[in-house]
Amino acid sequence: MSVLSPALPAPSGASGAPRALTPVSRVLRLCLHALLLGLLALACVRALADRAPWAGAAVAAAVLLAAVYAAGVRAPAVRRSPRAAAVWLAALGAAWLALLAVSPDGLWIAFPLYFLQLHLLPLRWGVAAVGVTAAAAIGGFLAHSTADAVTPGAFLGPLLGGAVAVATVLGYQALYRESERRRELIDELIATRAELAAAERGAGIMAERERLAREIHDTLAQGLSSIQLLLRAAERSLSEGTPDPGGPPAAPSDPAAGPAAALAHIARAREAAQENLAEARRFVRALTPPDLAQGSLAAALERLCSAAPGLRAQFSVSGGPVPLPTPYEVAMLRIAQSALANVVRHAGAGRAGITLTFMDSSVSLDVVDDGRGFDPDSAAASDDGGFGLPAMRSRAESLGGTFTVESAPGQGTAVAVTLPLPLPVEAPR
Repeated sequence: MSVLSPALPAPSGASGAPRALTPVSRVLRLCLHALLLGLLALACVRALADRAPWAGAAVAAAVLLAAVYAAGVRAPAVRRSPRAAAVWLAALGAAWLALLAVSPDGLWIAFPLYFLQLHLLPLRWGVAAVGVTAAAAIGGFLAHSTADAVTPGAFLGPLLGGAVAVATVLGYQALYRESERRRELIDELIATRAELAAAERGAGIMAERERLAREIHDTLAQGLSSIQLLLRAAERSLSEGTPDPGGPPAAPSDPAAGPAAALAHIARAREAAQENLAEARRFVRALTPPDLAQGSLAAALERLCSAAPGLRAQFSVSGGPVPLPTPYEVAMLRIAQSALANVVRHAGAGRAGITLTFMDSSVSLDVVDDGRGFDPDSAAASDDGGFGLPAMRSRAESLGGTFTVESAPGQGTAVAVTLPLPLPVEAPR
């Protein structure tokens, strides 16, 4: 509301510090200065041009009014204290009445005074001050005019001027409040956008961490476990194949002992290490697994069964195979890897089977073993890190599928995941 009044402080921001005036605000302030000083100059020029006996008094009153106005504009107290502003307006009104008493041209000073009163005083007091000023302007005009010169315009002019000033100020105040509401809304939107961006970054970081955790669990952790089992088997073969200095030599025909068997286990461990190195490079780059890049999902699952250490694993396909999206193939392969690794590490099973079933609207994967089993309700996790079953379930549910585990102590375990097949896209006609 200070844009029209040079005596009012600039609007404050949310932090309480005054905000800089806009170019429009500066222009309006300059216009108010120019209007008041121009009207005072006009009153002085006309008084001197008419050689009226009161010309000197009119010039003195105009100079006094200009001095009071300039003092109020430069006084910090007027900008900070409503009481000081009221005192300044009273002094300004007294100087104006002095000018109005000696010069009829002082009538025009009422218009800028309207704006000052409406801006510096509370609304009800400002409107009352405008009414008093309009009445004084009408009275001054009547005092300087003859009876035959009085017209309705002498009354309507000051009243219409006051009404225009009130309407202008009220309209400006409404626009200012609307502008402040919009500015606050924009600030809130900017803050909300920053919060959303931070939340999205956090969600992205968490999603990437979860992805890496699943990949490490399903590839590197399982691969290291396989390497450990193979190296342990090689160690047993070497210890069983090494002859005792005090006893008979080991039978060379025993294929399960001796350096040859140990070398075979070490070769398989080396292959597993190479495969896991390729997997590590792949999931860091978020690429397709090498097993899938070299062939189909069925071929990758068959290779997985043939490479299971210490376990007779078989793979079968049911139904008519259909092409699957890459995320489906990756999820199926990772779930099979994790489930088969659990069988090798924990189940104590001798046989396991992996079945890939294609149905009309879904595809399912079943991993069954004849191991010792467990109680799914009381087991919070299926491996040391507690990430096996939750990771498999997360993979399935992320693609809109279902994941189930059926097991009981001494009765083996069955893991099943079912994913809905995507609807075919019709070709445009």
